[in-house]
Amino acid sequence: MVKKDMTDIRGLVQFLKQENDIIIVRAPVDPIYEVAGIQVALDDGPAFLFENIKGYPGVTSIGNVFSRMDRIAKMFDVDDPRNFKFRCVDAIRHPIPPVVVDAAPCQEVVITKGFDVPALLPIPKSTPKDGARVMGSGIWLISGRYANDGHEVAFKRMNFRGKDWASLTASPGTHGEAILFMHCRDEDVPVTINICPSPAVTLIAAGGLLHSIIPFGADELAIAGGLEGSPIEICKAKTVDAYSIAKAEWVIEGVMSTEKVWETEEAEKLGKQDVAPFFPEWTGTLGKAWKSRKFQATAITHRKNPVFYNWLGGTMDMLGGMPFREACFYEAADRLVPGMVKDVNIPFALKHLGGVIYQVQKRRPRDEGYQRNILANALSLQPGLRLVVAVDEDVDIYSMDDVMWAIMSRVNPTSDLLLGASGSRGVAAQPGEQTGKVETSGFAGGLAIDATVPFLSKERYERAHFPVEGIDLTNWFTQAEINAIKAKQSEYAKVLSKKGW
Repeated sequence: MVKKDMTDIRGLVQFLKQENDIIIVRAPVDPIYEVAGIQVALDDGPAFLFENIKGYPGVTSIGNVFSRMDRIAKMFDVDDPRNFKFRCVDAIRHPIPPVVVDAAPCQEVVITKGFDVPALLPIPKSTPKDGARVMGSGIWLISGRYANDGHEVAFKRMNFRGKDWASLTASPGTHGEAILFMHCRDEDVPVTINICPSPAVTLIAAGGLLHSIIPFGADELAIAGGLEGSPIEICKAKTVDAYSIAKAEWVIEGVMSTEKVWETEEAEKLGKQDVAPFFPEWTGTLGKAWKSRKFQATAITHRKNPVFYNWLGGTMDMLGGMPFREACFYEAADRLVPGMVKDVNIPFALKHLGGVIYQVQKRRPRDEGYQRNILANALSLQPGLRLVVAVDEDVDIYSMDDVMWAIMSRVNPTSDLLLGASGSRGVAAQPGEQTGKVETSGFAGGLAIDATVPFLSKERYERAHFPVEGIDLTNWFTQAEINAIKAKQSEYAKVLSKKGW
């Protein structure tokens, strides 16, 4: 058995092969519609490695790697996927700074002249309504003074409208916007676009959105190192004053120029932002094209026989953004009221439009009300957060049925609903941001629900408990009969029967 190596995508592929959790697709597959169609049709299943990409000999393509939390947890030897967020909390609290190396795998092949990025990379087109072949798998790395002396990593959507230039969008309210439209508004910014770095780098790039916990100027590569358990290796870029992630499969070097470009030709002809279709957003809706700063590529480097990642917006693969986001919500609440929050969960349905569920435990009468401090704080942590719910320790926050039961049985609609500030700014990708549902331009404000029991009235809300833990079913049924019955139970029935509720 090969020793597990999570420092690059190749070690991850070997691990998935050993786990029998990746399918090798050898038949020809087209990056136009077919890759996306396959991954979405078989979402929440195994990872895929496409070895025969039409028009891209020598390039393999991988996808659906982060579509399951149990798979992500196994990558880092965490037994229970529900506890992986706490591993991320530990990485935030105990970062390991990156190290600079001279020889880097990502620079085995260096091309500085005459390159054609769309001809080299099998960038997918996801739907017939997409305005372009949009690359969502590129992780930009900005360092030094441009990143307030930190290392900033984040996924950025790109459309290569030319052989060596692309639109690159930094969403409002992000570190990228602070860099491009505030600190460096009137100067070119050197940057590298890294494709297929280690899983730890991917996870922090996908989920480090709560800026009160991971502020502008933080060393996000150090947080990735804390998760990985070793320093992330970086190397000097060949053509710009920037760093590359040494074990990435591809690196596109370049500068974010001060020139503005439209994301698609259709948007340019219309001359209007947020109208022409672009590609599936992480919100689950079809995104619209904007005007952004121009990325001018100066070189492309890659490993021999490189791997490309098919990162599709709005699919289960977006679960890669959940662990660090959950970790940040937990950390924020624990800093506010130490020890009161037991767990945090972001179900996939809440991931799309921004939501989080807190499980809290009131320890004494004076804790009453702290849950509302946590709820109010959460509404301000992430722009556009739509729903925050607090439940007690007896509620299973991984069962939306149980959460809904708590809301239905424990919420007084006249006193337990908290509204965020109407007209506050949300996330531009959310449809509600632009639909005019509020008189002022902006977000309608999030909703927080206090579905906890008043501490001094807990006995009024006691759940009926059936003594399932004292029952040995094999006294009456064979194990095969038990397994057959349990297989027919609904997911909520399994939750209730396990706890005896």
